[in-house]
Amino acid sequence: MAQELKIRNMTRSEVDELVDWAAAEGWNPGLHDAELFWATDQEAFLAADLEDVLIGGGAVTSYDEEFGFMGFFILKPEYRGRGLGNKLWYARRDRLLGRLRSGATIGLDGVFAMQDFYAKGGFVFSHRNLRFRTDVATPRGTSLLDGEDIVPLADIPFELVLDYDRTCFPAPRPTFLRGWISQPDALALGCQRDGKLSGYGVVRRCREGCKIGPLFADDALAANALYLHLSDFAANGPLYLDAPENNPDAIEFVHQHGMTEVFGCARMYLGPPPVLADDRIYGVTTFELG
Repeated sequence: MAQELKIRNMTRSEVDELVDWAAAEGWNPGLHDAELFWATDQEAFLAADLEDVLIGGGAVTSYDEEFGFMGFFILKPEYRGRGLGNKLWYARRDRLLGRLRSGATIGLDGVFAMQDFYAKGGFVFSHRNLRFRTDVATPRGTSLLDGEDIVPLADIPFELVLDYDRTCFPAPRPTFLRGWISQPDALALGCQRDGKLSGYGVVRRCREGCKIGPLFADDALAANALYLHLSDFAANGPLYLDAPENNPDAIEFVHQHGMTEVFGCARMYLGPPPVLADDRIYGVTTFELG
């Protein structure tokens, strides 16, 4: 049966369908994830057809051919356990390898139960990214001038934001970043210290509550100032943050804010692990696009 699988590029409407499947899996996508992901890399989305029926898909995003990320890997439940997902996953990996320069690294965030499978495909475990949740009460009405200098991210020159982001992500991602920080139903803030950018964060509305991602900051003081303002956006509902375990300060940070671990993924790499400012990463951007 697996040999009858047809792998092709997805259409824009099928990406909406894939996001709906993700919601059904409990992944809680953002309200505008489909359009933002599509705008980032239209060639990234691969579909799997069986007898002309869409049964699975996933994203293989290329960032300027310098870094690739595999995410959004879903097979409809009734087709699982028949080898079809294996064929789709390897087709996605090989397609992405062909979209990158020779020697470029590919990353993924995979559920823990699939680590051994991904290892067979050449991926090596790096660390865990853990999803935490809290319920936010009514807004505190925090002034944008309290404590650290917290300002709308739109007030900061984009090139400065892009340069800061590059210290926390393996490749430049200007197309993604422009859309991500200006998306509807979201709030993007920067933290300035002594006239320099010392962190930034984005919170967006999701199918359930809100998610913060990314949350990048020079230190816990800047991360905390950003978090307090971003969390106001999620008042009266649940708030999620995906914290990397290889930054101990990030794990301490979520516990200090009373957040509870609810999910997790294994960050794995095919190729050399990227050299990043891990101590700046308090919350990853997404499990789907890195």
